[in-house]
Amino acid sequence: MAGPGIQPNQTANTVKTIEWTPEGIRLIDQRLLPLREEYLLCRTYHEVAEAIRSMAVRGAPAIGVTAAMGIALGVRQSQATDRDALKAEFRQITETLAATRPTAVNLFWAIRRMSELFDGLMKKKASIATVRTKLEQEAQRILEEDIAANKALGGHGASLIPNGKTVMTHCNAGALATAGYGTALGVIRSAIAGGKNVDVLSLETRPFLQGARLTAWELQKDGIPTTLISDSMAGHFLHSGRIGCVVVGADRIAANGDVANKIGTYSVAVLAKENGVPFYVAAPLSTLDLDIASGESIPIEQRAASEVTSIQGVRIAPEGIAVFNPAFDVTPHSYVSAIITERGVVRAPYLESLQKLKNQQ
Repeated sequence: MAGPGIQPNQTANTVKTIEWTPEGIRLIDQRLLPLREEYLLCRTYHEVAEAIRSMAVRGAPAIGVTAAMGIALGVRQSQATDRDALKAEFRQITETLAATRPTAVNLFWAIRRMSELFDGLMKKKASIATVRTKLEQEAQRILEEDIAANKALGGHGASLIPNGKTVMTHCNAGALATAGYGTALGVIRSAIAGGKNVDVLSLETRPFLQGARLTAWELQKDGIPTTLISDSMAGHFLHSGRIGCVVVGADRIAANGDVANKIGTYSVAVLAKENGVPFYVAAPLSTLDLDIASGESIPIEQRAASEVTSIQGVRIAPEGIAVFNPAFDVTPHSYVSAIITERGVVRAPYLESLQKLKNQQ
């Protein structure tokens, strides 16, 4: 059952996921958690791209913020002495970062935002020094806006969390997956800060174990009562009556409300609906992709077989076995009870409600 409540000041993020420094971009290396808490310093945009590709940094909002900083870092280090050379180098920087991971739309949202600023500065014939400064400021602004958005959506979503019940979550949609505070975990943090007595059931999230390695570590670090279960136990607990709701994050949300999230999310959503448990998706507006009609158009990243055949470098499967490793699945909108954003909570029909939300100024 739900554990004891914690004080609001215990819900603050205690880890800086992403930080701009004079030396480069400082990231907590999520590949090493929970065994080692170490930080990675990316001194070039190529190193930033590799950090995203290798999942040293992961989570759609965090990827977007990191990409924006990678662009600013690349332009800062550019040796270009004229605008044409800088334009060519800027294209190379953005193309390198765009090629890292295909599913998380926040990556492309951040690249587009930085590109629009760059193009505007080029048209105004701004000096290269001014361009560097403006891009660095914009990247920092994106980071700050992400934290503010997470706190706002956390406040909107807190009312959906039933008091005295357990919240189930899949993967990691916390401070580690964002610039700070978190989306799904931000909702949980806000509910607890508001005085609700809840605890968390975290699915391990095979094959990369983001739930076991990251969510469990993050919530434990903040003193939020958390219990870890294997993915195959979800149905058992959803049927038990213990679970008040499921809250997950998202990497891309289509115009009709279909949601791409970490592989295994779809299964949890189906089991939740079968057992009458609300299934909520928490994500900032930067995760909406209203240019695609449905989840069928969302590209699904295929990752290395070694993530399935090995755990922490230890092989658990026979040599030569064939492997499928899609990193994400798509949950149809019919399984989504509500989508929580920084501008409020929306429900079906999502074609109307999401567009209306996006149009708000």
